[in-house]
Amino acid sequence: MMDDRDVPGECDVLVIGSGGGGLAAAVTAAFHGLKVIVAEKEPVFGGTSAWSGGWLWIPRNPLARRAGILEGPEDPRQYLANELGNRANDPRIDVFLENGPEMVSFFEENTAVRFIPGNTIPDFHESPGRALGGRSVSALPYDGRELGEFIHRLRPPLDVISLKGMAIASGADMRHFFNATRSPRSALHVAKRLLRHARDLVLHGRGMHLVNGNALIARLLRSALDLQVSLLHSAPAIRLITRDGQICGGVLHIDGRETAIMARRGVVLATGGFPHDTKRIAAMFEHAPNGTEHYSAAPESNTGDGLAMAEEIGATVSDDLANPGAWAPISLVSLANGRVARFPHLVERAKPGFIAVTPKGRRFVNEADSYHDFMSVLLRETPPGEEPVAWLICDHRAQRRYGLGWSKPFPFPLAPYLRNGYLKRGRTIGQLAEACGIDPAALAVTVAHFNEGAQNGEDPEFGRGLSAYNRVQGDDAHQPNPSLAPLLKAPFYAVKIVPGSLGTFAGLRTDAAARVLDGNGRVIKGLFAAGNDMSSIFGGNYPSGGITLGPAMTFGYIAGRVLAGLPVTGLETGTALEKERSQSR
Repeated sequence: MMDDRDVPGECDVLVIGSGGGGLAAAVTAAFHGLKVIVAEKEPVFGGTSAWSGGWLWIPRNPLARRAGILEGPEDPRQYLANELGNRANDPRIDVFLENGPEMVSFFEENTAVRFIPGNTIPDFHESPGRALGGRSVSALPYDGRELGEFIHRLRPPLDVISLKGMAIASGADMRHFFNATRSPRSALHVAKRLLRHARDLVLHGRGMHLVNGNALIARLLRSALDLQVSLLHSAPAIRLITRDGQICGGVLHIDGRETAIMARRGVVLATGGFPHDTKRIAAMFEHAPNGTEHYSAAPESNTGDGLAMAEEIGATVSDDLANPGAWAPISLVSLANGRVARFPHLVERAKPGFIAVTPKGRRFVNEADSYHDFMSVLLRETPPGEEPVAWLICDHRAQRRYGLGWSKPFPFPLAPYLRNGYLKRGRTIGQLAEACGIDPAALAVTVAHFNEGAQNGEDPEFGRGLSAYNRVQGDDAHQPNPSLAPLLKAPFYAVKIVPGSLGTFAGLRTDAAARVLDGNGRVIKGLFAAGNDMSSIFGGNYPSGGITLGPAMTFGYIAGRVLAGLPVTGLETGTALEKERSQSR
């Protein structure tokens, strides 16, 4: 339920933030009979999750089992042990692996949330224990009309990666868009999607066929509304309230005044980490000493509020992770309204006809590897004192087929992207190099060497297209290597890549019950964290797609159960937690 200014003064559980982790905690707690309030800083709900691909990494999930993809509990553990080293001993990992499948079943059986399987989506790396599919799920597309008027409180898809607000789902939907000029069936699919979206814009002011993270958040919001969760928008949290050593509420800033909300059971912090907290970025990101040299694709309101509030009452933020952020290559888009948007390059890098080079004109990475790996290598290979930037380059054929960043593929015109300087063009590789400030001689040698191998589907330098993940990210219609094609057809195009992220990994230290810990490793009673406010259970590593939302919703689910006094699989603390809660009332 929602009454814009009728703010309840008390509840059982106060959730601060409305992404996947926060809403999972709210829905779980409310389903088990607790009175829940969700406080969202912005006028719209969903946080970064609403902009995401909506994928959750949940090994041994029920959708995979129903499809006959069976694996033992040791299989994902083996993969994580090889990926994480000693960090795989984090006790939260076993609890995540135990409860992830339960979380999926709980939401499918008891709420409006429905999932689709990722049975062909492999893990990022070829480490022992890796899976070729079955460890991922995403939200089933959703009809936004089911939210009623509340649809206008759902954060719309990220504008620079959508078509006038119409998001494209990964998998079959995206393949149809890439093949629309080559297949009558795909052309019909795309035409239907565009016509429906145009109708929705006229009738509703936004798209109603929701996919990816937008569908996930819409389904969670529908579930929260059905369970009478109070959803407060434009209500940023200022500080936590403590009483007798326990967190018992929070102070929100609503309509220009401070409003205290008491929470009998506790508070869940889920404010999205600190991707736009320049002070913390300066302290934790080596490539951004002033805090301004990093460009996150997460919403700008994610400024580390949850971390700061928790630190004020004795919590600590992890500072020993392999990476403090979920790195991603970003290009900067200057929009007509003066805003500079951030475009995350998640798709086209792995397609045939693309390469990435440094300003010195040399390749530095397997372009088809994960976004995190791509940027990690660039950060590592950039000499001290130099700006970690690169150029993503393609030929005319590749741009017209797949697009290049913000510049859309055929039939969209190229003139707007060229006119505002986002897209660089050259009739020859040398002219393109001059337009970008790249060493022309070195780039010519690089492209010639790349083309020689790519003609035969080979990449002797970086092995592009050899891994299962590379091949899935490529174009299966292109052979012999779905990820490789020479750059031959002029003109040539390039976009500048700058260091960015999809979010942050460094967060509050917690135990396996999602309870926040103080500097001495003791539980701060009544305080929980989920999503990117919780320190990465994978120690700042990125072993597979969906490793942010998977743990976010799982530990949100765990927090909801603990707050309701229910046991949690893999934890021996269910009874103790209930006893502790009873004594604190």
